[in-house]
Amino acid sequence: MKAIVKLVLLGSLPLIMSACGSKAEEAVEAERVENVKVTALKERTVTRELKLSTTLEGYETVNVSPSVTGTIEKIMVEVGDRVKAGQLLVRMDQTQLNTTRLTMNNVALEYERVKLLRETETVTQQAYDQAKMAYDQTRENLAFLEANTFYKAPIGGVISARNYEDGELYSGTPILVLTQTHQLKALISIPERYVPQIKEGMSLQVESDVYPGETFPASIEIVYPTIDPGTHTFMAKVKIPNADNRLRPGMFVRTHLQVGEATALMVPYQAVLKLTGSNERYVFVHEQGAAKRVRVTLGQRFDSLIEVESDELQPGDELVTVGQARLVDGVKLNVIQ
Repeated sequence: MKAIVKLVLLGSLPLIMSACGSKAEEAVEAERVENVKVTALKERTVTRELKLSTTLEGYETVNVSPSVTGTIEKIMVEVGDRVKAGQLLVRMDQTQLNTTRLTMNNVALEYERVKLLRETETVTQQAYDQAKMAYDQTRENLAFLEANTFYKAPIGGVISARNYEDGELYSGTPILVLTQTHQLKALISIPERYVPQIKEGMSLQVESDVYPGETFPASIEIVYPTIDPGTHTFMAKVKIPNADNRLRPGMFVRTHLQVGEATALMVPYQAVLKLTGSNERYVFVHEQGAAKRVRVTLGQRFDSLIEVESDELQPGDELVTVGQARLVDGVKLNVIQ
């Protein structure tokens, strides 16, 4: 019996020691005092700026696709060539065009003959109307064939793709792709809370890693009228002048858009701590001689300051700005100057 009692006591000894150790640690933690520096929280007026990434596109892109089939007689340009509006780009096989020209000559002569006869009332109004209709239809068909046999650039731009060579049979795939690059466009996706601030004509800046430290002026051309229910964002079309052609379609850029002034709590960036293994951010404030841990949401950063939001923070609260890395919730604080 005595042996059993001894075994029970020996088995309970580690638990008793552990409990005593835990209480001792709590006592030590409660008595620990950390030296810190604090600063009073203040509201500041800040200019809010949206930074959004996007990809540049040619302001207009035209697929050179004639509406007639047949052999490509001659392609007048190469990839990279800059062309003006109205410049000849492609000449297609002219067989159909030449046939229609001959038809047009005959139809025109017939129409003129019937027109003179109608003036003398030698032919009926019906015969005149039929001759005129044939003339008008042939003239329209001829104009259509001329435009598509001798295909001219509808806009100025640069040839960005060539898919055929001279003499190949045109099968419907665009012969060329013409891209306007002296001005560019981009679409940006904006959070719905900024709907009241975003207006057509607003100015913004575009920057690219290709040109470090430089910005390019741009403006909002179109604000799309609907909100995406999945992302709670809306689209805006940005127009970017590019007369020197330094920016290129397909280039990745960031836009900087000023969306007005606001009042916000700003704190030193180093005062904000991050919970290991998560994206949770928090700060410590001095409250009645102890540290209080407050979870925050980060806003916009301004140099060494960053905007924070929390229902537990108010102007005048004493934010710990030195020594915060050593703190735990509830530890006693000694504020030093």
